[in-house]
Amino acid sequence: MNPWEGVIEFVAVAKSDSFTAAGKRLNISTAQVSRQVSQLENRLQTKLLYRTTRKVSLTEEGAVYLRHCQQVLEGLDEAERAISSLQHTPHGLIRMTAPVTYGERFVMPVVTDFMQQFPSVEVICELTNRQLDLVEGGYDLAIRLGRLSDSSMMAKRLSSRQQYVCASPEYIARYGEPNTLAELSEHNCLLGSQPHWYFVESDKTRSIKVQGSLQCSSGMSLLDAAIKGVGMVQLPGYYVQQAITEGKLQTLLTSYQQPKEGIWALYPQNRHLSSKVRLLVDKLAVVLGKME
Repeated sequence: MNPWEGVIEFVAVAKSDSFTAAGKRLNISTAQVSRQVSQLENRLQTKLLYRTTRKVSLTEEGAVYLRHCQQVLEGLDEAERAISSLQHTPHGLIRMTAPVTYGERFVMPVVTDFMQQFPSVEVICELTNRQLDLVEGGYDLAIRLGRLSDSSMMAKRLSSRQQYVCASPEYIARYGEPNTLAELSEHNCLLGSQPHWYFVESDKTRSIKVQGSLQCSSGMSLLDAAIKGVGMVQLPGYYVQQAITEGKLQTLLTSYQQPKEGIWALYPQNRHLSSKVRLLVDKLAVVLGKME
């Protein structure tokens, strides 16, 4: 038994409201369309279409079946387009966006290596810490860090990052070391673009509102201030790891440290990924994944 027998004919009839129009669309006879749909209904043991001399319409069962059939057929079309695109050398423009520091240090070196591998590929990349609208801006790809808030996007995990709360030895000697989250209110917490720091306490994520004498959207500036003893910071490891290794910063509140956060490639849902974008995402996953 062929599970596809009658499915394409049924979808064509449902979309055109006519057996005759469906036959013309599929380049087969009206009788053949009718026969295939009838055999499909017999196999399913349910009526999919109401037939009158003037009109063809869906039954309730037919509407449900049509919705699922369309998803399957669209998936087949997507698979054919994907295979077709992979048969060609990647070329053309990729529009993407990434966070400033992470983009400069990690993403763009991979992108430029990719461009050397495929010279026919062009890239426009906007490095910004703002979360741009991919659809409105016409972007093919975005690199996002940490928690994802936009459920309308497709996401592929590339790597991860670890957040650290740190302060310089000089700051700790002067103001002491916090041992609980409640003690954060007694310290000068240097802020990024958001006034909250995140921790895990009793297996639950906690968002703590902190305050301090400096707020800056630049992680490098916060790092510099922390090393100079101005205050405490919460920053990803790629900012602070070297300073920790060199003894310029010390980690604090490690028992409350949250699990690693994902680093993601985002692209618009239901948009077919061209071979150039798919291959770039795969390369980013391989290279960035080694940095975990």
